[in-house]
Amino acid sequence: MHTLDTQAAMTPPAGIPLSEKEVLSWAQNILEARFRRSNYLTSPQHVKDYLMAALATEEREVFGIILLDSQHGVLGFEILFHGTIDTASVYPREVIKSVLNANAAAVILTHNHPSGRPEPSTADVALTKRLETALETVEVRLLDHLVIGGADSVSFAERGLL
Repeated sequence: MHTLDTQAAMTPPAGIPLSEKEVLSWAQNILEARFRRSNYLTSPQHVKDYLMAALATEEREVFGIILLDSQHGVLGFEILFHGTIDTASVYPREVIKSVLNANAAAVILTHNHPSGRPEPSTADVALTKRLETALETVEVRLLDHLVIGGADSVSFAERGLL
C-alpha cells in the first residue's frame, strides 16, 4: 500500500509548476490520506474515487484487494497481481493468504482495465465467483468487486453479480 506520513507530503511546493503526472500523484496522495484517515468505508463513492486515483493510470492490468475488519474498517490495500495490457493471472490461494495474514473479515476486490472500459468480461465474472467461493470457505465476506477503467468504474454488487 502507498503510505503518507505527513501533511507536507500532500502539499505541492508553492510556485513550482507541476506536470500532469505530478498533479495526478498529488491527487492520489490526497485521496489516499482521506481513505486511510476515515478508516471506515462509509461511502461506495469514496472507495471508487480512491481506486480510480490508484489504478486508472496503470498501463498494465493489476488486481488488488481492500482488506477490512469485522466493522469494515480498512486494514489495508494491496496490489496482489500485475499482468499485461489486457489480463492478469489471479491465484485464489494467494488472495486467501493475504486475507488470512491481515486477519480480515471482509474484502473488496478490484482490478483495472487499461483500455479505459470498465465493463466486466465473462472471465472477470467467473473469477469473482471462484474467489467468492474460496473466501466463503474461510468465512470472509466478499463485499464487492470493482472494475476501474479510466474515470469510470463498475461495481459487481451494484450490478447484482454478487
